[in-house]
Amino acid sequence: MKNPRTILITGASSGIGEALAVHYSKEAVLLALTGRNLERLRNVAKQCEEHGAEVIYEVLDVKNSNAMHNFISKIEEIHPIDMLFANAGVSYSTTDTYIDKPSKDIEIVMVNLCGVIHTINPVIEKMKIRGRGQIGIMSSLAAYIPTPNYPAYGATKAAVKSFGLALRAENAPHGIGVSVICPGYVHSLMTKNLNKPFKIIDAKTAAEIIKRKIIKNPSIIAFPFSVYICVIFVACFSRLFLAKINSAINNQERDP
Repeated sequence: MKNPRTILITGASSGIGEALAVHYSKEAVLLALTGRNLERLRNVAKQCEEHGAEVIYEVLDVKNSNAMHNFISKIEEIHPIDMLFANAGVSYSTTDTYIDKPSKDIEIVMVNLCGVIHTINPVIEKMKIRGRGQIGIMSSLAAYIPTPNYPAYGATKAAVKSFGLALRAENAPHGIGVSVICPGYVHSLMTKNLNKPFKIIDAKTAAEIIKRKIIKNPSIIAFPFSVYICVIFVACFSRLFLAKINSAINNQERDP
């Protein structure tokens, strides 16, 4: 979609969500932003307003379907949502450090998968009525291969990828574009404590790639390209490589 007027971005208080908000704010749009950290979200909103955008922001949890529905309804009353980035997500490093791993697994599923559904469903119904709209769903290159030590994260990203591609086929006749975004390692709160065996890029560069490509409504936006090719190759032979990848990660974690 070209020249969206109103853009909703979840997970906008840091990382790719923040970078997308700042990038689109330079086009004098109406930005609807959500996040979990009020101070960071307020700072992002201030940056966007300084670039000329009108900003409405709210701290809310995407796990709460009623809260998401109410916020979306409020935005729709002001102006129809043209573009949505279902970006909010967590990893093991950004969930509560005081809860055990099984509880973290559930939290990751609730945010990364259920949160995406809670975000998209209210918006897509409105878009169907209007016969237009563009949705970007944040998955990951982790969707392509089993990820040792991060099973729930990889599983949710694979589920989101499948969900997004199905939505794309289902809603194309209604004039709605759906692109699944699969970044590799990007500098963010989510990745700062992770081992990074591949090339890492900054959030600003990631946002520029997404903004440039989503205009053409591709099914998948995957980057960096070199890492994407490696991941596809490994995915084809995952049974052969999975044990070696797991061993390498465990060795890194044991190193002082």
